[in-house]
Amino acid sequence: MMLRVLFIGLIACTSFLAQAQDYYVYVAAESEDEVHLVHFNAEAGKATIAETIPVGRFPTEIDGPHGITVAPDGKHWFVSIAHGNPYGLLAKYETGTNKLVATTELGMFPATMEISQKTGLLYVVNFDLHGPMRPSNLMVVDPDLMEVLDVIDTGVMPHGSRISADGAYNYHVSMMSDELIEVSTTTMEVTRKLKLTDGMESMASGEDHSMHQSSMNSSGMNHDEMMHSPVEKPTWADPHPTKDFVYVAANGSDEILEIELQSWTITRRFPTGKAPYNLEVSADGKWLVATYKGEGATGIWNLETGKETAKLANTRRVSHGVTISPDSKYAFVSVEGIGGEPGSVEVIDIKGKRVVDYVETGKQAGGIYFWKMEN
Repeated sequence: MMLRVLFIGLIACTSFLAQAQDYYVYVAAESEDEVHLVHFNAEAGKATIAETIPVGRFPTEIDGPHGITVAPDGKHWFVSIAHGNPYGLLAKYETGTNKLVATTELGMFPATMEISQKTGLLYVVNFDLHGPMRPSNLMVVDPDLMEVLDVIDTGVMPHGSRISADGAYNYHVSMMSDELIEVSTTTMEVTRKLKLTDGMESMASGEDHSMHQSSMNSSGMNHDEMMHSPVEKPTWADPHPTKDFVYVAANGSDEILEIELQSWTITRRFPTGKAPYNLEVSADGKWLVATYKGEGATGIWNLETGKETAKLANTRRVSHGVTISPDSKYAFVSVEGIGGEPGSVEVIDIKGKRVVDYVETGKQAGGIYFWKMEN
């Protein structure tokens, strides 16, 4: 009996320690020129700002920190500064001290990025928000030397740049040409393109398209009408950690698309809330969490059943980014807010299907990436 009591006590203690984790994520406040280090204590169920780091080059202007990522070894974090004269830049910081290490110039409106564990290189797309509707590029950066090694032509307004679990491929979408694009991280060449809209031709590389009256689409970005009228308007791509699938947020058609890599075809379409924007698959491969930018909500999906298990209202409107803890327990969601409102980061218990806590950030909280968790 005594051994049984001790065993049960050990299980209870182990369970308690498993819950008593500290989680840390970095989030960029795009209209504040700040990056926040957010700390979430799971035992207390409390999220706080551990540190605020000023970023950008021009103190009198909004430089616009947009995309953010952390090196696989956790020693450095990187932020893309979207605005420039005319080009944006990549900035490298130490984690822990949050001191600036180096910068390098990128292209027009650099956005999302990630580092390959296979090559050790960083792959960042230039969204080219303010230029004419023409194909942009993916830049390959050596994060140690902070030098651009290659520039790869891609689609129109590329976004959602993510790396496969084995580090072999970069996947990103082209918003205004309705494409999913696969790039080899070793050969640095586009290996495949998938048209996400049936019956529509891909835009030819380098082809110019006429522009007319300015408009605002459901993603909250200004675009101009073109001869090609995008339907899916994909904004994000994320490969499954263990299976041959990539998931795409179709912002224009209110869907999440599942693409099977072997056949390179769309295998499932999940109808979603208004204007899905970012998404991420949990490390255990069971869950997909997606932000619905058009309605200020976050959806939790069971990938085995293909069913949405919960849709949670966010603290304010204009939901943006999502990153999931490596233990697959918590999703951290950035919410922009509107006008002069502060942004926020919400902590969502994935299995519990509830918002645990949130913390306010600088205006227009956007790019978000997980750093570490500790006992």
